[in-house]
Amino acid sequence: MAMRTLMARFFIACGLAWAAPLAAQDYPNRPIRFIVAFAPGGSSDVLARAVGKAMSDGLAQPMIIENRPGAGGHIGAEAVARAVPDGYTLFFGTNGTLGIGPALFTNLKYDPVKDLMPVGMLHKLSSVLIVHPSVPANNLRELVEYARGKPGQLTFASAGNGSVSHLSGELLKAAANIDIVHVPYKGGGAATPDLLSGRVSMMLETIPNALPPVRSGKLKALGVTTATRASAAPDLPTFAESGLPGFDVASWTGLFAPAGTPLPIVERLNRETLRIARDPAYLEQLKSMGTDGVSSTPEAMGTFMREDIARWTVAVKRSGAKVE
Repeated sequence: MAMRTLMARFFIACGLAWAAPLAAQDYPNRPIRFIVAFAPGGSSDVLARAVGKAMSDGLAQPMIIENRPGAGGHIGAEAVARAVPDGYTLFFGTNGTLGIGPALFTNLKYDPVKDLMPVGMLHKLSSVLIVHPSVPANNLRELVEYARGKPGQLTFASAGNGSVSHLSGELLKAAANIDIVHVPYKGGGAATPDLLSGRVSMMLETIPNALPPVRSGKLKALGVTTATRASAAPDLPTFAESGLPGFDVASWTGLFAPAGTPLPIVERLNRETLRIARDPAYLEQLKSMGTDGVSSTPEAMGTFMREDIARWTVAVKRSGAKVE
């Protein structure tokens, strides 16, 4: 009996080993669930739908958007982490959930690094340092010099404690060695009126929200936070160009699958991310939203995410943001 049991287990294991490659050869042969961890209509949802449409064309199967909002994106991420790893459940991951989230929360019910398999980068979105015209600085170098001469007198608004705009500001303070005071709001929209009126001095805001008041002359833009200039605002220098070498902070998105997804399926999906990153129509759509399309290998995506978690962990500790 013991020998028969061992033999049965052996043949089952062999069958499973053969089944994965065979399934991958036929992939995809039915619609793919594409989970977005935020509500319909928001920026993440709009970007994910653009990705889903572009990838559907190459995969010859629809990517069906499923919105699973809540808990800063972790409800949706956990659903994917617990899904069957067959390539038919994918995740539209964001830096807020998978970069800042692991740095900010200690009670997650899944491990973003171990339970999700990176497929590839999708987007990078620069933040812009915008300041009220009353601040006597026309570039980042002048702002840093002015702030060093008036420690604790300048303020920076954010969308709330632990938000990208808050923690980016903390990284700016550390990199420039300046003392500026954080003023949290309940969302970026709530902060804008006080910035426009001059009640707060500055804010780090994403390009789509930052550029309209800058172009109307109500605010000044001093630079972008990414390592390279943003295609939506190529005239704005990077922080690295402006005296803060190595500064590279971006809002990003990436495609993820459950850990254990067969490598041939991951490679097939990665090829689609590479293809759409060269699609002129798709890239023009992203540009209209102030976003840059990017791509990477799965390995590079994994390395980038681990480095991003480490970067935000430093920012969280510096900020004193509440960790739950």
